[in-house]
Amino acid sequence: MKIKVYYDGKCGLCSKEILYYMSIDKEDKFTWIDVTDQYDELARTGISLSSALMYLHAIDHDGRLKTGVDAFVLIWKNLPGWRYLGFLINLPIIKSIARFVYKIFAQWRFNRLSHCQTLPK
Repeated sequence: MKIKVYYDGKCGLCSKEILYYMSIDKEDKFTWIDVTDQYDELARTGISLSSALMYLHAIDHDGRLKTGVDAFVLIWKNLPGWRYLGFLINLPIIKSIARFVYKIFAQWRFNRLSHCQTLPK
């Protein structure tokens, strides 16, 4: 089973980063899912659209959902040249700091993108 990655395709920063990851995924380990484009796929996961737009989500080989920093760690550990960053960020103290910073950034990004603000309340 491939790793499924759910990302915000309308976010310029997110799209650029995912396009880069796609370009180095030579072993075809991932299925990349733009949540702004593939609502049916997102609905099958139980992840809300607002959560998917705010945080990166991924489902690993065993079907476990990873969100935010944990999703990035999963991606990095499976991409050439990024494995060491995945292991480093996964260290307990570093991971705690990364989660804190990511939450602040994700909220800021979500609040400034117009397509995120048009979601039903």
